[in-house]
Amino acid sequence: MDLTLRPYRSVLYIPGSKDRALDKARTLPVDAIIFDLEDAVTPSEKEAARSTLAAALAEGGYGKRARIVRINGLDTPWGAEDAKAANEMDCDAILLPKVESAAQLDALAALTDKPLWAMMETPRGMMAAMEIGAHPQLVGMVMGTNDLAKELNSRFRSDRLPMLTSLGLCLLAAKATGCIIVDGVYNAFKDDAGLKAECDQGRDMGFDGKTLIHPAQVDVANSAFAPTEAEIDLARRQIEAFEAAEKAGAGVAVVDGKIVENLHVATAQGLLAKAEAIAALSD
Repeated sequence: MDLTLRPYRSVLYIPGSKDRALDKARTLPVDAIIFDLEDAVTPSEKEAARSTLAAALAEGGYGKRARIVRINGLDTPWGAEDAKAANEMDCDAILLPKVESAAQLDALAALTDKPLWAMMETPRGMMAAMEIGAHPQLVGMVMGTNDLAKELNSRFRSDRLPMLTSLGLCLLAAKATGCIIVDGVYNAFKDDAGLKAECDQGRDMGFDGKTLIHPAQVDVANSAFAPTEAEIDLARRQIEAFEAAEKAGAGVAVVDGKIVENLHVATAQGLLAKAEAIAALSD
């Protein structure tokens, strides 16, 4: 499946150094996995983690899930070797942490021809989001909201008001450049109600999905970022009504008392395509 045309409702972080976690990930109903060589791996395990992860990916068993490897920054002792190793792994993309400029992506692109993703987690990254999103090798952005909150010195609020400007800047850049963009993690992995509220907010803002830190969060994210049966039904009726209106020589249709124009039909077609992609991933 094309990496840019598939669903990214649930994107789960998995430590690249833990055999048990790598095996467990093969059974989880996630859309994508970020195999982490950075934050989830201690300095003493960094080098061994590359071999552990390479062996797990070579063994396979991850099905249609997108496989993204997060390396250490190229300014660290491990980053360049991570990038070279990931370039030889059976993965779909490489994720670079703390991206603040297109030049950082250029440096990574010199080490790999794989598609790139960027962690957006610093104020400089927010201000350079458009430049980053326009990089020719970039296909996706990941919001690193924990690091961003630290950099902003912002407080946690359930409405995420302190974070909205940053989220919006990256969303605008991703939509303008055609990149995938997934929301940051929700740390309270036993709080399903709080997770659902944050997923709903991210979905309504326009995010393609949410990064997750625990398997218990997967079902909530999958449900929140999938079209509902009511939305699918409405989309089909909008398309049918508009096609009938066009045949009758009209430029608009009316469904459920609301005007349906070309732009609504395009949205409806996108929603149905997403539903079909989710079904294909589940098969």
